[in-house]
Amino acid sequence: MLEVRDLTKRFGGFTAVSGVSFDLAEGEILGLIGPNGSGKSTTFNCLSGLYLPTSGNVRFQGRDIAGWSSSRVCHAGIARTFQIPRPFKNLTILENVAVSAYYGRARSVSRREAFVHAEEALAMVRLPVDPTLGIGGLGAAGLKKLELARALATGPKLLLADESLGGLDESEMDQAADMLQAIRRDKGITIIWVEHIMGVLMRVVDRVMVLDHGEVIASGTPAEVAAHPKVIEVYLGSDPTARQHAQA
Repeated sequence: MLEVRDLTKRFGGFTAVSGVSFDLAEGEILGLIGPNGSGKSTTFNCLSGLYLPTSGNVRFQGRDIAGWSSSRVCHAGIARTFQIPRPFKNLTILENVAVSAYYGRARSVSRREAFVHAEEALAMVRLPVDPTLGIGGLGAAGLKKLELARALATGPKLLLADESLGGLDESEMDQAADMLQAIRRDKGITIIWVEHIMGVLMRVVDRVMVLDHGEVIASGTPAEVAAHPKVIEVYLGSDPTARQHAQA
């Protein structure tokens, strides 16, 4: 589904992503991990059209999308969430998601169709579809779900999930992880998941890719990556719980 070759992004003299290459199969969940500042979100920004890559190729379903605008990338079938949800505060929960459906889908939809898609997306993340409810009552978990619903309402083939567990308690983390698995299972959506909560991510993903200083230092199954000496040195060594889950 996705082929990335030698993806590089520089900001002046600073190289945030350097020669990143990987393939992603349809229906796969790929975990993308690494220390803070390793280039994970920059990679997402290049894939989703927020940043213009300095060099490299990105092919999605056979088309070279490197340099496309974020709206064009979204219409092609790639949606992303953000670490910090920023919903429209003056809109209801349902309206927030309907806006995404109206503007983000590959083909034009009517207002009625946008609300139908919004209701479907909210049902997938288990948020209420009551048209009168505002976002004021949503806690951290609710806002993360709303962010996910907004991405799903665009009808993506590939979902870029950026730190969906931040700020959640253990029970909410498990629910969010189950939700991502259900999205793949029930909707056939391929997922790349950036996450710092390693104990949960390692139980869900099929493969893991590790970045450090913008470069890929390891890639493989969770167990293989957890046992990789370089990964232990720069990242997993500080998270014994993640290593235990990955090697289980």
